[in-house]
Amino acid sequence: MKFTINHCNINVFDLERSIGFYKEALGLIEARRKEAQDGSFILAFLSDENTGFRLELTWLKDKQEAYNLGDNEFHIAFVVDDYEAAYQLHKKMGCICYENTSMGLYFIEDPDGYWLEILPTRR
Repeated sequence: MKFTINHCNINVFDLERSIGFYKEALGLIEARRKEAQDGSFILAFLSDENTGFRLELTWLKDKQEAYNLGDNEFHIAFVVDDYEAAYQLHKKMGCICYENTSMGLYFIEDPDGYWLEILPTRR
């Protein structure tokens, strides 16, 4: 038996804002969308166009307040081929929320408060 990671889901309050953020900050594009027949939810699957892994953004029609992320001790990590250019982009966007220079990484925060780890390609 062999398992393959397919996708990770996070819930978002403003779907279009989140899709725009992930495109600008990480170059992710919307690969597929599924909408409930009754309009109660929309699923948008984002792709990096390099792997089969997808980030699923779920928007719920009846959600009125921001999501409670608890202590926000979970995150999604991204490896980037040009770490310095990514850092400058994220600095310009104002989304860097934590830096660990001794480990050579930093985190950005998306519009819903999720933390995303940015790592350089290790050689």
